Amino acid sequence: MTPAPDPRLICALDTPTTDEARALVDRLGDAVGFYKIGLQLFAAGGMELARDLKAEGRRVFLDWKLHDIGATVEKAAANLAGSGCDLLTVHARPQVMAAAARGVKGSGLKVLGVTVLTSLTAEDVRADDHSLSPADLVALRVRQALDAGIDGVVSSPQEAARAREIARAAGRNDFLIVTPGVRPDGASLDDQARAATPSAALAAGASHLVIGRPITAAADPQAAARAIAESIAQL
Repeated sequence: MTPAPDPRLICALDTPTTDEARALVDRLGDAVGFYKIGLQLFAAGGMELARDLKAEGRRVFLDWKLHDIGATVEKAAANLAGSGCDLLTVHARPQVMAAAARGVKGSGLKVLGVTVLTSLTAEDVRADDHSLSPADLVALRVRQALDAGIDGVVSSPQEAARAREIARAAGRNDFLIVTPGVRPDGASLDDQARAATPSAALAAGASHLVIGRPITAAADPQAAARAIAESIAQL
């Protein structure tokens, strides 16, 4: 009997077109049940694909990193709340997060604050006029996310343990910590500056893993996804 897909594993559909994304979903079959649709697909009919995936019983993560004035973010989040999708990202700014929380209130759509992109190094953060290290900036934004009342954050695996500690101290054991920058042993880091293996990310406190190229660029994406799922099955 084929095991059910691990709900902690999110496959990033970072393809140029929805046709390519659909072909990838078909190849993965029941090895993956949760998909991330980012800005690249958003600009190419990604919302229609999201609705199709939901109609098939799959879970969908809208990684759109909303960032605008509060009123606009609230209205956009309210529109997306009716889509039936599961996760939505916004930039981890207090006003933006609070607005998104208001917009999705009463729906099943959960809001995540994007803390510090996993492609950024400490030098990149300093160049963006931040005096804090990536780890300290993530910690600040986790506290702000908790204050805003959203459901979780996106952070690198390297900051997951501290984010989990802060959430638990606030009484939020249900707080989601979604980690991109996850690479199985031996996989290329690509553009990820702060990465970790799937098991290390979960051990650090991640609730979900976002994995793209180690699955999507594999000769056999389904086998790659199953191998990752098996590697974390006991965690």
